[in-house]
Amino acid sequence: MSSAPFQVMKFGGSSVGSPPRLRQVIELIGTHAKQGPLAVVVSAMGDTTDWLIEAAGLATRGDLEGALTVVARIAHLAKTNAAALDPARSTVLAERVETLLTPLRQLLQGLFLTRECSAASRDRVLSFGELVSATLLAELLTASGTGATFRDARQLLVTDDRFGAARVDVALTRERLQAAVAGWRASVPVLPGFIAATPDGRTTTLGRNGSDYTAALVAQGIGATEVTVWTDVLGLHTADPDLVSDAYPVAHLTHGEGLELAAVGVRMLHPRTMIPLIEAGISLRIRNTMHPDHPGTLIDAIGSRDGQRPTCIATREELALLGIEVRKLSDQFQLGERVLAALREASVTVWLSTQSANGQSIAVVVPRPDLLRARGALENALAQELARHEVEPLALREPVTLLTLVAEAMGQGANVAGRFFGALGAVGVNVRASAQGASSRSISCVVDAADTAIAVRTTHAAFNLAHQQVSLFLLGRGTVGGQLLAQVRAQQALLQDKHGIALRVVGLADSRRALFDAAGLPLDGLEERLARVEPGPEPRALVPLLDELRRLPVPILVDCTAASGIETLYTEAFRRGIHVVGANKKPLALPWEEREALLAEARRHHVAYHYETTVASSLPVIDTLANLVRTGDTVRLITASLSGSVGFICNELTAGVPLSVAVRTARERGFTEPDPREDLSGTDVARKALILARELGLPLALSDVALEPFVPEDPRPGASVDTFLHGLKALDAAYAERVARCRSAGTVLRYLARIDPSKVGTGSPVIRVGPAPVEAGQPGADLRGSESFVSFTTTRHSDFPLVVRGAGAGGAVTASGVLADILRISQALRGR
Repeated sequence: MSSAPFQVMKFGGSSVGSPPRLRQVIELIGTHAKQGPLAVVVSAMGDTTDWLIEAAGLATRGDLEGALTVVARIAHLAKTNAAALDPARSTVLAERVETLLTPLRQLLQGLFLTRECSAASRDRVLSFGELVSATLLAELLTASGTGATFRDARQLLVTDDRFGAARVDVALTRERLQAAVAGWRASVPVLPGFIAATPDGRTTTLGRNGSDYTAALVAQGIGATEVTVWTDVLGLHTADPDLVSDAYPVAHLTHGEGLELAAVGVRMLHPRTMIPLIEAGISLRIRNTMHPDHPGTLIDAIGSRDGQRPTCIATREELALLGIEVRKLSDQFQLGERVLAALREASVTVWLSTQSANGQSIAVVVPRPDLLRARGALENALAQELARHEVEPLALREPVTLLTLVAEAMGQGANVAGRFFGALGAVGVNVRASAQGASSRSISCVVDAADTAIAVRTTHAAFNLAHQQVSLFLLGRGTVGGQLLAQVRAQQALLQDKHGIALRVVGLADSRRALFDAAGLPLDGLEERLARVEPGPEPRALVPLLDELRRLPVPILVDCTAASGIETLYTEAFRRGIHVVGANKKPLALPWEEREALLAEARRHHVAYHYETTVASSLPVIDTLANLVRTGDTVRLITASLSGSVGFICNELTAGVPLSVAVRTARERGFTEPDPREDLSGTDVARKALILARELGLPLALSDVALEPFVPEDPRPGASVDTFLHGLKALDAAYAERVARCRSAGTVLRYLARIDPSKVGTGSPVIRVGPAPVEAGQPGADLRGSESFVSFTTTRHSDFPLVVRGAGAGGAVTASGVLADILRISQALRGR
């Protein structure tokens, strides 16, 4: 007979709740039993425990027939599972189930007669789920060729008589287990979890996670080296997968981390379960019944050797926050001690308590259902002080969520708390209370329940626990929008592998249609799919889609349109905590007060609004100007060629190309808008110049710009684009002559914007836009193709202006600038 140490396996209700899963359990036990001594702990099948609670309630309320119907449902589940795995003995097993449930029916009859269900009676009712499950599993194992024996946990685990959450007599339990284990090596012992008994034999239950606790106690008592909890998940995840779609199983934790997670209410762990394992140095492994090849999560004394990575983000919801503050500080008041004592006396669980440095105030977090009881207990305990106005009235906030970052190595590094709170602040999440233990293994904070999802996703991403998912809702599928989709498609894998950023397009809309899928839209053929959608959406109709977007990781609305009135959609996005990246100049050219209100709305909701591409395609003009101003430099003059399309036309004219041909070529290459008149009118350049001037804090309007169009306004209102292009031939000679005059003067023709802040208050235009000759050696003289430039003359850059120069037109170039703005948001949230 093997002298190897035991292993303990515990199977949850979902693992034995259906024939396929029960079959997998039997195969797992059979395989592991061949490798060494094994003990098995099992929960009730499927929803049996809930059904037993229902049956007890019905019987107590006088509905015996309803209670017995529920028992029949429990019997049917057990018989069906047994018959599927051992059809030859289905009748015998069915009779076995009936025999086991006969005392339950008698007990329910008693509850019906007395109309009363004491805690002791409730424990007896609940025990039948595990008794049936363990009995049948032992029978089915034996039938499959793995010798197994039912062992009644009530004869081994000894507790007090606190029915519903009994406390275990560890010493007596260990003594009984050590006496019993000698007979367990010949046949796999199968024990019902969750249940135990008082010294005089009355059935008790162990409360939440009771079956896991049973497994830990058995392992401690028989000297096992490892407990494996088989469940329906792949292990303990880095965050709740329902909140963070890219949460993944944690491979390895220390006992301390496991205990910390148990203390903040992680569903699969409980402090009572961890303590026997820690005391005995026993490993705990969490694995998935249906994926037995996955290693799951191992919790032991060593933990992960990766000291850089935190373990996970844990949340506990449906809580309430109470704040108590003393108006008059006194060493004798002992506020914290009195508050906690009052709540303990009222049997109110305190999930977090934090006290100010001088003890003048304390905040406690309690279960929301216990809020009124907690409030009453505190008001009674502090009644005299409240009456004398020595204590402020209790401050209540509900519902709130307790958010906890857990990591064994956290206390070994700097700025963990800064990153934690900084990430939350960056997305506008208010921290209502916070606490960190002396071990520095975890840090917790309280946030409003409405902020739970964004708080978890943000902190999960900030600590690089997974790829940073970025959810994009793209407006516009024209030249820039189409190029952006192509670049996202081309860069997705690289961004994820090298930079940890997973871009996901979840929405695409044009002026009449919209597609949205929170799981992500396939990028191949996306534009064609949108074209097949029934026309409909106005900008306002997109607002409901923003409600879906706000729930996704790092939601960004990306505007690649030139639509008017889009600022209302921006405002709705900001109010929902959605970032905006815009290539659309029109929201920034609104009347000054409206533009300022739009930017203030973004700041108010702590979201980003990036619009670098509104001035010079992908050139970093706005960022450069912002840095000059932030560092205290004074801008004296800005000179710029802000239209790559008109710049291209100027270069073509200089090369001897007629105006009509140059404009048509620019349009064919995608440098101009579909209607080139928008470029040639100069209005687009005027808007760009206005945006730059406003970045200097100048409250100017578009009407303040002294604008001279590059080409005179078409005198034929409503003429088609083709008609306009054909009519340009009449101007070819005049523009050729103009270029010739510039050449003879040693200059070149350019279309420039000039912003001169010194003109403010003089009556002269601060902004001028129009054709201008540029002398050789000046920044704009040697522009090539569709290049743009912006020259900043400042106090620090007076002799040699700071020049930003590069490609200033084309869908691909602008799209790359939009993508850069998107990545700026993601990197900022990741603290990079």
